Amino acid sequence: MKNTACIQGFLKTSFLKTGFLKTSFLRHASLGITALLLPAIATGAIAPTTRPVAASEFQTTFQNSPKMVLDEAWQLVYQEYVDADFNRVDWLGVRQALLGNEYTTRDAAYSELRRMLGRLEDPYTRFLNPAQYAALTEQTAGEVSGVGIHLQRDAQDLVVSSVLDNSPAQRAGIEAGDVILIIDGRSSRNLSVESASQLIRGEGGSQVTMIIRRQDGSEETLILTREIVSVPTVTFELRQQTGLQVGYIRLDEFSAHAAEQMREAIDTLTGQGAEAFVLDLRGNPGGLLQASIDISRMWLPRGSIVRTVDRNGHSDEITANRTAITDLPMAVLVNGQSASSSEIVTGALGDNDRAVVVGDPTFGKALVQSLHGLSDGSGLAVTVAHYYTPDGTDISSRGITPDVSVTLTPQQRRELEANPALRGTNADPQFVRAVIAIEPEVLARRQGNTPVVVSPSSMPPIPSRIGRIEP
Repeated sequence: MKNTACIQGFLKTSFLKTGFLKTSFLRHASLGITALLLPAIATGAIAPTTRPVAASEFQTTFQNSPKMVLDEAWQLVYQEYVDADFNRVDWLGVRQALLGNEYTTRDAAYSELRRMLGRLEDPYTRFLNPAQYAALTEQTAGEVSGVGIHLQRDAQDLVVSSVLDNSPAQRAGIEAGDVILIIDGRSSRNLSVESASQLIRGEGGSQVTMIIRRQDGSEETLILTREIVSVPTVTFELRQQTGLQVGYIRLDEFSAHAAEQMREAIDTLTGQGAEAFVLDLRGNPGGLLQASIDISRMWLPRGSIVRTVDRNGHSDEITANRTAITDLPMAVLVNGQSASSSEIVTGALGDNDRAVVVGDPTFGKALVQSLHGLSDGSGLAVTVAHYYTPDGTDISSRGITPDVSVTLTPQQRRELEANPALRGTNADPQFVRAVIAIEPEVLARRQGNTPVVVSPSSMPPIPSRIGRIEP
C-alpha cells in the first residue's frame, strides 16, 4: 500500500501521505542532506583504539562505517523533529548508544536505528533502506525508468493490466492481457508483482529481454530499451448524469506531475462543455505537499489552504493566489483512505465553501514529514510540523467529516475495487450522490446565465517542484 499524505520537498522533501512531503523532489538525483548541527564524531562515542589514529584515517574509517549513516539520521531528527522533547526520550543518549555499538552488517545498523526511532512512538518518522527509499522517490516523482507496463497476478500468470501511452512497451505492441513468462532469463511463475516490476525497471538506456504470451496463445521474445516514463496519476472523463455534463476527475496520488495533469484535465473537460466537476480523492494516500497546494489553487480563487506549525510554534499559512482556472460547481469524493495531501485539498475546498464533500470520513493525518536522502542511498522521513485546515481544525486521528455522508456496502466496495471503470458512473453510489448535491447550483447557473471562468489552453502550466510517505 502506498503510504502518503504530505511530503515536504526534495532536496529536503516534504510530504503528506498516509505519510507527507512538503517541498519538492527530484527523481533520479541523490538528495542533499541539510547541514548537520553537531559534529560528526562525539568524544567517547566510538570504542577506544589500541593506538593513536590520525584524524584523516579516523574520518575515513567512520565514513566507511554504518555509523556514518546512523549519525546523519540522528542529527536530522535532532535538528528537525516536531517534538523538541523527543517524546521524553534522551536523544543525546540515543546518539551515544548508536555510535557506541559495533555493527557487523549494515542491516544490523539499520535495525538498531529503526529500534531507536521507534522510541519516538511516531510511525511517520521512519528509516528507509536504499531499495525502499528508491521506490518511494520514484513513486512520488511520478516517473519510472522502465518499459511502461502495470502488472497483476491472475492465478499462476503474471498479466499486463495496462500499458502506458508512448512507452517502450506500447511501441513494442504489448497489450493489456498479455502474459509475462520470462524476464531476463527468470521465470515469472514464482515472482511477486513487486519483484517482477523491479526486474523490469532499470537505468534508462539499458535493455530487458522478456518472453510474453499473447492472448491468442502465441509466444514472442521482445528486447526493450528502458526509458523514463511519466506515470499518469490523473484520469478524467465527461459524464452525462441526470441531464448534467459532469467532469469526473480521479487523482490517485499527489506526485510531481499531478498538478500539470490536473490542469490538463480541467482544461480539457471545460472545453468539452462540463457544467460541474466531481474530484475523486478516494483511496488517495497523499504525496507532495506542493502538489496539493498547486492543485488547491486551481480550484480556489482566494482564502487559506493550510496552516503548518513547527516545533518552535512558528506558524506558516499558505493561501490561494487568485490563479483559479474554474469556478464551476464541484464536489469532492473521499473515504477512509484519503489521507494527508488529499485532506489538505479537501479541507481547503470544504472550509472555503468551494466544494461539497461527499463520502466517508477521511484518514486523519495532520502531520508533515521532511524526506532526506542519506549518504549510502537510504533515506529518512522526519515529522517536522502539524497542519490545520483553514478553519483551524486539527484533523488528527478523526479526519474530515463529509458534508454528505454516503457509505458503500461491502458488496458495492468490492465491485468498485474489482472494476475501477465503474467509478464515477451510475454504479457508484457516492458519485451519484455527489452529482445530486451539486445539481441545484448547476441549474441555477443555467437559469441565471452565471458566467464561468474558462480555462484557456494557452495558460502556462504551473511548474512542478523538483526534488514524498506511507504510514
